[in-house]
Amino acid sequence: MAALAAAVGVLVSGCGLDAGYNLPFDVGAGSIKPVPELEGVSIRVGSKNFTEQILLGYIAEVALAAAGADVEDLTNIQGSPAVRQALEVGDVDLYWEYTGTSWINFQQETKPIPDEQAQYDAVKKADLERFGIAWLNYSPVNDKYALATTRAFADEHGLKTMSDMVALLKKDPSIGTMCVESEFISRQDGLLGAEQTYGFDVPDSNMKTFGVGAIYATLAGGRTCNFGEVFTTDGRVLTLDLAVLEDDKKTFPQYNAAVTMRKEFLDQHPQIADVLEPVSAKLTNEVILELSVKIDGNGDDPAVVARDWLVQEGFVTDPAA
Repeated sequence: MAALAAAVGVLVSGCGLDAGYNLPFDVGAGSIKPVPELEGVSIRVGSKNFTEQILLGYIAEVALAAAGADVEDLTNIQGSPAVRQALEVGDVDLYWEYTGTSWINFQQETKPIPDEQAQYDAVKKADLERFGIAWLNYSPVNDKYALATTRAFADEHGLKTMSDMVALLKKDPSIGTMCVESEFISRQDGLLGAEQTYGFDVPDSNMKTFGVGAIYATLAGGRTCNFGEVFTTDGRVLTLDLAVLEDDKKTFPQYNAAVTMRKEFLDQHPQIADVLEPVSAKLTNEVILELSVKIDGNGDDPAVVARDWLVQEGFVTDPAA
């Protein structure tokens, strides 16, 4: 365990921001008031390395800072396993996870639960019993995996669903080029599970691997691949006018986002739930899409985008405004 903690520590410092990095601005109280029990408490906030996760991480940081906590920014950690391990060994104190990700990848379940509430209840119970990880209430944000193509390619071939795609690939496998991240290829809740559900196979020669951020622009370019892995709440789906294929056989699980932390840490600081759960309840797919467009489309700083949304909703105030 000590060796694992050391390894994860190196990974965190190498892939995220420097340990101890603080918010680059002050934040004042709004509906989130200073909480005496959280005053000066050090809370290390992690995230995975894509836009929505980094944004969610900053939303938590700004909210907790308004409550008086001393937040440390450890967002932008590469890959689900790494940030989860960082949480388990105590290198980060909390991060937003998705119900389907934990169910399939950490609980090693093979069949997702179709109902959002039932999926959340099952993963919350299993994670607490097996790993001592506590889940706060889940948000309406449901960031599912999906496969997408360009609008022109979808229109040319009459593609609306993943079944349409599979039928096309059976006629002409050569056009089934896919841009994906390496983690997605072997995940049961990713391409592996989709191939099993829909009965198709992508040969290695048709697989092009990229970092998750590069997939969108590459796919939109229409030369390297005809299909690509996307997240349904990513703003680049809108800004690049990608056609998302309907998952008509429901291979991809529910992915409601919720704050996770070690139970012992939550037991020490139960006020964290009082601060973050009202914020979580306000987050929706539409909100995330709108905020993601500001980051990916306009190039805005995700920390500022997070703060401005919390100000807009009345959770915090901006002393500099």
